[in-house]
Amino acid sequence: MFHREGQKIILTTFFIVCAIILVSQFYVNILWLRWGLQVLAVIFLILILQFFRNPSRRANKNFDEILAPVDGKVVVIEEVEETEYFKGKRRQVSIFMSPTNVHVTRYPASGSVKYSKYHPGKYLVAWHPKSSTENERTTVVIRTPKFGDILYRQIAGALARRIVNYAEEGESVQQGEDAGFIKFGSRVDVFLPLDCAVTVKLNQKVIGATTCIAAIVKKDEEGEITY
Repeated sequence: MFHREGQKIILTTFFIVCAIILVSQFYVNILWLRWGLQVLAVIFLILILQFFRNPSRRANKNFDEILAPVDGKVVVIEEVEETEYFKGKRRQVSIFMSPTNVHVTRYPASGSVKYSKYHPGKYLVAWHPKSSTENERTTVVIRTPKFGDILYRQIAGALARRIVNYAEEGESVQQGEDAGFIKFGSRVDVFLPLDCAVTVKLNQKVIGATTCIAAIVKKDEEGEITY
């Protein structure tokens, strides 16, 4: 399955690759050059197919857990001051996506969209500390039954030139469903309440709609903290 934002690009690329192969087959007489053009064209098509892939995933929906919104590596876990929406302290978990990762963004929790806003900006490398506030980005806030409001932010990286965001204020969304797409790598920041338990570690690889990144803190009958 491929992401709907890439279907036209995939189709266009397919026809271009077919044209290159046919033209080189009949009009390029130098054997090594003909084969070189054909191999490069096929490799390019494979890269486009890989980039726009959208593997089907069925999230085990759970109000007590926040799932990773994207595939990638956890690069930040820290307490920060969130200034756009909460205007207060939150726990931030950031996931970096390389060009080889699946670039679909999925809703990390079920609830209603309270806030959705696009911000034009720069294209600093995604791991730059200021990319969260200065790069092109979208901010989405979901009101959840257990965590209250949580915020995730799609951030364009140095190569990304377009962010696609499906979240609209007032609509109900389901954990694990497609929420958008970021072209050519970047990162997603998730801002969580301070009293939740972060269940991932720095440099851990996560899978969108599958890996739990935070959970509600509970206590068992003996008063031990569990989640």
